[in-house]
Amino acid sequence: MVVLKGVPALLSPELLYALARMGHGDEIVLADVNFPTSSICRCGPEEIRADGLGIPQLLEAMLKLLPLDTYVEKPAVVMELVPSDRERGLQTPVWRSYQSILLGAGCASPLAKIERFEFYERAKKAFAIVATGVPRWDAVRVVCVEDASAAGQDSTVLQPRTGAWCGVVSSSF
Repeated sequence: MVVLKGVPALLSPELLYALARMGHGDEIVLADVNFPTSSICRCGPEEIRADGLGIPQLLEAMLKLLPLDTYVEKPAVVMELVPSDRERGLQTPVWRSYQSILLGAGCASPLAKIERFEFYERAKKAFAIVATGVPRWDAVRVVCVEDASAAGQDSTVLQPRTGAWCGVVSSSF
């Protein structure tokens, strides 16, 4: 196997192939270990394994190659906390990490948050779901891609949800 210059080594050939095939409006989900990846992938998305990788490091590596959609208000989405977790004051510090990574990739939009089951439905329409081996509060779920030529640089957005993280980015390659 040859090593490509400028391509983060933690991105697997399967993930690179999926990213290369994504187009306008396509989304990709970065999922934690508890996300029902295999079940949701029965509805269409491609399942990609990234066991042992953390979502922040995976997101940062992907954003070096994947441009975010500048035509959507919030290109990154996470799963909202369920009401019981909000009531008990559950903290999600990894969301700040995602926001910082997105900002570093040129995306100033805040993370969007959507309800748990709405997130599952959206994930069923994703191009691919990347299953990581990280605990639920370190995961991201959906990411979309945008037109690299229109954006001029890479951009990606992710959102966390109850028990998992997700990021959605729109693609316009």
